[in-house]
Amino acid sequence: MKTHGRELYALFNKKFSSFALFEGNYSANFAPYQLSPNFRPRDQDKKFIVVLRKWSIDYLDRVDANEFVSLKEIRVGKRLNLMCKVLHSYEVLKNEWVIFIWDGTDAPPVTIQSNLVLLLGLTGRAAGCCFCTSNVSPVKGALLVFVNYRLDDEMENSLPLRFEPFPLSRDVLCAFPAVGTVLRVMADQGNEKLGLHLLKRGRWVKFVNMVFELHGGLWHGLLMPSTKLRYLPNDDPLVLQSQRSYEERLSSKWARMPLSSFPWCSHITETDYEDVPFVTLMNVLTDPEVTAKFRCVVRVIGAFPWKAEDFRSPTGTYRIRLTLEDPTARIHAFVYAEDGEEFFGGYSAVDVLTRKMSKLLGITGSDVGTEITGIPRNPPWVQCCIKSYYLDKSDVWGSRNYRIFATKVVE
Repeated sequence: MKTHGRELYALFNKKFSSFALFEGNYSANFAPYQLSPNFRPRDQDKKFIVVLRKWSIDYLDRVDANEFVSLKEIRVGKRLNLMCKVLHSYEVLKNEWVIFIWDGTDAPPVTIQSNLVLLLGLTGRAAGCCFCTSNVSPVKGALLVFVNYRLDDEMENSLPLRFEPFPLSRDVLCAFPAVGTVLRVMADQGNEKLGLHLLKRGRWVKFVNMVFELHGGLWHGLLMPSTKLRYLPNDDPLVLQSQRSYEERLSSKWARMPLSSFPWCSHITETDYEDVPFVTLMNVLTDPEVTAKFRCVVRVIGAFPWKAEDFRSPTGTYRIRLTLEDPTARIHAFVYAEDGEEFFGGYSAVDVLTRKMSKLLGITGSDVGTEITGIPRNPPWVQCCIKSYYLDKSDVWGSRNYRIFATKVVE
């Protein structure tokens, strides 16, 4: 044992030292899951392990069960305690990790406020964003987030589809639940003591004292130096309650609708397949068939182009790319050709097209057709039909795209 400043350290010497790692949660198992070649167990070690396990449980159980929140209750910048399931993790850089967590609920939708960063001269931790912890919002259930984003910038600076820089492999994505938000959590070398390289997938855990932030309107968590981590047994009352709540949700006919869209989504759109069950965008991304058709409840958070006079090519063909989101994922979906004719009800006048797109994007009142800096947009939940297709026969999954069809925007 050595000291550095006021800190106490245990140093491992390869010649003389030995170690063994044991489960930290309460257990009658004293078999180590990792050990050095020269480790020799002693009878008194069991006593030490029992004491340490009890201390670990007592330490974290000082936090009352009522002080743990679900993902549907997270807020920007607040230090919160979360109970969740670890689905996946990987090391981005040395000692920097991304952890994917889930609890079966939906993270809150956010309201986009264009370019307020530039007006107020504020900066946030995430590049190009600043955030407000106020819950004041034009639509119940949505949080106010200031994002340095304008619809005019959609081509060069569109809202990101994912938090991580590169898409996850299809195998990893297909292992995720299709209902409920899968939240990304960032951890760096300040969290080495949590042993994140040993984090077990599929296990329920408690995080005490973590922070939540937004980047491009996407939620992510941050582990702080003071964050505590504890594995939970599968029969823990909190785990059982979460699983029961999730199973009750899945048993509903409307299980794949966003929780914040209840009792029903907006009537701005109609589809030709009203009897087809809804699915989530995660269902769309992970469907086993490369070409398939779906019916979803989504928000239209971006459009390119977004001005009505640019919706059609010089030859009169509709060609628009929409950015869609639900609590599980974001995708780009195209409104093209005859599907565009059905979507907008034919070749309407520019002012009619403007009103329809403004409704989808959440531009309301006297601001219809004009995105005014500092005025929040809260896109409504709408239903639509989506079909997937591919562009390259030699790479069907890599060239997979999405298109809206059998959907109409109503006045």
